[in-house]
Amino acid sequence: MAKPINLTIQQWGNSLAVRIPAAIARSAHFSVGQPVEMVLDETGVTVRAVGRPKLSLAQKLALFDMAIHGGEVMETRPLGIEEM
Repeated sequence: MAKPINLTIQQWGNSLAVRIPAAIARSAHFSVGQPVEMVLDETGVTVRAVGRPKLSLAQKLALFDMAIHGGEVMETRPLGIEEM
């Protein structure tokens, strides 16, 4: 098991929070927007990732590759009022 790290619980609005150090977040494959599951048991609290992070529109657009996703998606011939 990994060496324990001592942290301090802080007030965050009406809730309490513990900041996850970057090294631990990287090791746990956590990132901003990451959905997590929190389980309370008799020994404490466990937090684990449950799915992929939710991406913002800017992040999705940054991942867009024209070579893979490029090209027209619609028909190229004029349709409806465009024919006039």
